[in-house]
Amino acid sequence: MPISTVIIPAAGKGTRLMPATKVTAKELLPVFDRVAIDFAIDEAIGAGVERIIVVINASKMAIRSYLGEGGKLAHRPRFNVRSASREAEPEVVYVFQDHPLGLGHAVLCCKGMTLSGPFGVILPDDIIMGENCLAEMVKHYRRGHMVAAMQVPAEEVAQYGIFRLGGPPRNRCIPASGMVEKPSLGTAPSSVAAVGRYILDPMIFDVLAHTPFGKGGELQLTDAITIAALASPLTAYQFSGTRYDCGNHDGLLAASIARQAHVRNSAVSDAAKPALSATPTGPTHDTVRGSDRIARPAETTAFAR
Repeated sequence: MPISTVIIPAAGKGTRLMPATKVTAKELLPVFDRVAIDFAIDEAIGAGVERIIVVINASKMAIRSYLGEGGKLAHRPRFNVRSASREAEPEVVYVFQDHPLGLGHAVLCCKGMTLSGPFGVILPDDIIMGENCLAEMVKHYRRGHMVAAMQVPAEEVAQYGIFRLGGPPRNRCIPASGMVEKPSLGTAPSSVAAVGRYILDPMIFDVLAHTPFGKGGELQLTDAITIAALASPLTAYQFSGTRYDCGNHDGLLAASIARQAHVRNSAVSDAAKPALSATPTGPTHDTVRGSDRIARPAETTAFAR
């Protein structure tokens, strides 16, 4: 089922990336040749959405300057991104979250701004390389709420929202009955963790409006999804790409190295194509007059991917 809107929450302080984020929004920090939010924007475009809602605050106006004003994306490099269903780029809308009250609150700030039907959420500091994660989810989404998921070591469950599973996986989809936000060690209902990609039914807005503040004194999206799961199905989707947590220094560095490798491999592959296409399929046998030498194809440099 297609989606028309994606929300990109970008109002967070970026505490784990201090001191850089004192002067630069974490969404604008470089990942080799790009900035972090580029990956979220291109993933949304690749999923075929019509509207992107970027949630910012007064200290994050640089994001608006980078992406562009007036509902249109500013001129910026495009990296072979093709919409799944549209040719025109989506419009960009900005919503302000004046107080840091959590991911659930950031989503709630967008009530009335999403187009009809289910909508997506992309956390820009969760960069997923490989297949377009949100586009994968759209292909498998039927109804209710779907959240990207991955297996994590038992000692790391306290860092994630953890699924309470409700059955075996099928086509990368696992039924779930709820989620627990950052459970204490030994109390996690599983080791399957939520990653920053969501497809949500619009009913979540009404649920969020009545959800009590939870862990850390914030309005937790996982709490609202668990409440909504009482009336609507919840699915954990096992995506195929590789996820990098770019909200911390190690993850940002790892993503930059992975991006560098991808860019260099692509450049080598592109350079090899004309050379390979120019290589004759077999030897020539034209005798050079006045000589015993045989004309042979010029040597072609071999490029390794």
